[in-house]
Amino acid sequence: MSIVLTEFARPRLFPAEPRGNTIQDCTPEAFERHLNATPPLAVLDGYAPFCKLHVHRNWTSTRCMAIAIDDDNRHKLRSGYEARTKAELPVLVRWFEGVEPPVAQYLIPILYSREQMAKEGTPIDADWGVVGCLYTMTPEETPLAPITILRNALGVEEGGSGVPIDRDAYLRSVAFWERHAGWRG
Repeated sequence: MSIVLTEFARPRLFPAEPRGNTIQDCTPEAFERHLNATPPLAVLDGYAPFCKLHVHRNWTSTRCMAIAIDDDNRHKLRSGYEARTKAELPVLVRWFEGVEPPVAQYLIPILYSREQMAKEGTPIDADWGVVGCLYTMTPEETPLAPITILRNALGVEEGGSGVPIDRDAYLRSVAFWERHAGWRG
């Protein structure tokens, strides 16, 4: 099985101007080599048959991506409208500023099959393409953000995958993200 870092994920995980809330102490090439050379601790099913998550112990200093919201940090929440790419419509997102989460115990790359990547208009020369990565304290998936679930249901034309909304998954996502937020460093 071969894995490549997609052009969609590269600027999000390894931006030209490094940020504290992205993968640390690792180049995109080293990240890709590690995924191909090191078997995952576990393989989790993603939100659709074409999506898999590979659980790896964190070999970097990358920090957790989600922080629980509490009375001590709620005042540090920010929000704004943003698009992940120039082709996507901006959506409302929220994040913490001025909060430093712990170093993640696990990196969980999110992989899409070669067939799905081609369907979305970005063919790859590998079996699987990394489209994102979770940075967590536990070896389990962080729920997709509610807006990601909605975007996916809109279809590939709007930056999604074309997977219809799973109401139960959406409600689990809302329950998690009501109590957590990402952060920016």
